[in-house]
Amino acid sequence: MGAGHDTVAAELARRAEAHGHQPHVADVLTLLPHGIGTGLRRFYQASVRHFPWVYAGLYGAFLRAGAGAGPRPSGVPLARLAGDRLTALVDRLGADVVVSVFHLAAQLTGHLRARGELRVPSAVFLLDFAVHRQWLHPGNDQYLCLTDPAAHQVRRSLSVPVATTGPVTAPAFLRPAADAAGWRARFTARAPGRPPVLLSAGAWGAASRPAATAGLLAGAGYLPVVLCGRNERLLAEASRMPGALALDWVDDMPGLMGASYALVDNAAGQTAVQALAAGLPVIGYRPLPGHGVEGVRQMAGLGVSELAADGPALLRDLGALTESGTTRATRTARGRALFRSDPMDHVTRLAEPAGSDT
Repeated sequence: MGAGHDTVAAELARRAEAHGHQPHVADVLTLLPHGIGTGLRRFYQASVRHFPWVYAGLYGAFLRAGAGAGPRPSGVPLARLAGDRLTALVDRLGADVVVSVFHLAAQLTGHLRARGELRVPSAVFLLDFAVHRQWLHPGNDQYLCLTDPAAHQVRRSLSVPVATTGPVTAPAFLRPAADAAGWRARFTARAPGRPPVLLSAGAWGAASRPAATAGLLAGAGYLPVVLCGRNERLLAEASRMPGALALDWVDDMPGLMGASYALVDNAAGQTAVQALAAGLPVIGYRPLPGHGVEGVRQMAGLGVSELAADGPALLRDLGALTESGTTRATRTARGRALFRSDPMDHVTRLAEPAGSDT
């Protein structure tokens, strides 16, 4: 749905190529007929940006785990609509394995595998910290998870092999940032002596009351840096926020994070994962509904981030992240410890019986 899925798919494809395979990335929404995928994406985007209560209701009804909320053995009807196009694509490419990084894709591959219509193994890289039930289908051959609690939840629901690999991110986030000095100079020129704090709104620029959060941070002596993604309306609004720096789409996220003090996150998505890899402390605040709330809570429960219930708690958490204290070092170490292994190692082993490259 968002850029996070695309980012993970691109990184897995890069790793597959490094393993000597020939990757192909396909957006499952484009495999849906009659423009259904485009409509679904637009509806989700509008709900998250403008009507979060709508998405919260849909998440509670169809996705959240709980009593009686098990997997859908036959796959959701929407996913089935893309079945013929996916199998045709797999046959045309001569693929040895299919890897899903989106829950609708996981339902589709599980359904096709269970019916014998997908003749190659299917792995699911479950890229969310919080596991919702639409990720789960017993037809898939393997699940790769970010954390042990997520893997445990999958094992409780499905009798398939499950492994904890940790998140994936580009190697640049795990190395010292090459252009951090350039960002530091920009921040100093804009607001000398004010630690820059990133406010994440994702690729779609979806955030709850960003002006209030920016005002709170500016009043406390920080430089709020509002990441507006591709939301031009938010960029225009954030550009008028007193004491804030508004940024549109940023290509050099490793450098930006290397020069920043902390990330205020609302979704536990790829921006948060990149921050953990870069050693940038993460604080959850005003999370998006549905999987955003669940993911931010899961991250905090793992001890890799904080979850601020209100403005004063946010300022307290930021104040504890000084370079001389232990909180920052502890959070950084726990965050980087999540990155355990390369999921592509598991995928390669899964593909080996086919006897050819991906």
